[in-house]
Amino acid sequence: MRTILFIIQKEFLQIFRNKGMLPIIFVLPLIQLLILVNAATFEMKSIRVSVVDLDLSTSSRKLISKYEGSPFYKIVQTTFSYNEAMDLMQQSKVDVIIRIPDGFERQLVKENQGKVQFTMNAINQAVAGLSSGYCTSILIDFNRELLQDWLNPSQMAGLKYIQTDYSYWYNPKLNYKTYMVPGILVLLVTIIGLLLSGMNIVREKEIGTIEQINVTPIRKIQFIVGKLTPFWIIALFELAFGLFLGKLLFDIPLVGNLWLIFLSGGVYLFVILATGLLVSTITNTQQQAMLVSFFFMVVFILMSGLFTSIESMPNWAQQIDRLNPLMYFIRIMRMVLLKGSTFADISPHFYSLVVFAIVMVSLAIWRYRKIA
Repeated sequence: MRTILFIIQKEFLQIFRNKGMLPIIFVLPLIQLLILVNAATFEMKSIRVSVVDLDLSTSSRKLISKYEGSPFYKIVQTTFSYNEAMDLMQQSKVDVIIRIPDGFERQLVKENQGKVQFTMNAINQAVAGLSSGYCTSILIDFNRELLQDWLNPSQMAGLKYIQTDYSYWYNPKLNYKTYMVPGILVLLVTIIGLLLSGMNIVREKEIGTIEQINVTPIRKIQFIVGKLTPFWIIALFELAFGLFLGKLLFDIPLVGNLWLIFLSGGVYLFVILATGLLVSTITNTQQQAMLVSFFFMVVFILMSGLFTSIESMPNWAQQIDRLNPLMYFIRIMRMVLLKGSTFADISPHFYSLVVFAIVMVSLAIWRYRKIA
């Protein structure tokens, strides 16, 4: 134990003497948190709209005014030429074209029906889907207002229609930042832990101190534990600091038990740091370590469910994702922080992280060659 404490002391001294590493550990996560939480969002605001109103009637103007009054839309063009509007869409200056044909109001009055054409820029499928949903919702609201204006009270009393009342659990204000902050925190802790631990042993190789350590009677397990512990402590501090900033700046709910978060985070960090140390044992330069760590990090992040739903992935991808520790900890963070889940709720994810931690630490110890 005394030997491990000396190694830990040496690692902390090296970390705090390295002036270039301190900003990476303490300043970069703050900047990334502020930028990513505000930038990484699927909320659609200021959807650019081109209006082609060929009817110029009271009804068509009323419909257009509903889109103008919505915070999601920004009308950038009003024209009588559909081809002109399409030219703007092909230049990616317009996201939606609303075309109201001639005779729109006349058809509503005489035939009780009217047609409106929506053209979506579907290069980005997610944006097109959300835009279509917003357009349909406003059109349904417009149709309901027409019924109220045109029908007398006796007719309205006999009219039956479906009304849906919504109640949103866990994120009642539908604030996307509330959903993203826990995942972004996991991402930042992962980046810091994997990159720093991945360059740890490699740095010892480059500066030549690894040979001096190898000739000492330090055992492999003592060396690995001593190397891993300082970064584990720093990463836990980063997690706590990130939770504090998330509550202070974004007012994320802390519904569950924070000790459960740190217990799961401690196990998860063993997985990530051991993965970084394993990378460090199989590479010879810091550049190689960064490239290998970056490869694993990209795969972990894109398949973690941070930005896209895991359930929407192909079945084979969901099966592969069972080997992704990032996915388990993101789910734990969101379940505990937003839903107030207990240990019984997160136990399958927690025990999966425990298995990952045992496997990765064992591999890091086994792979390190203590050769003088």
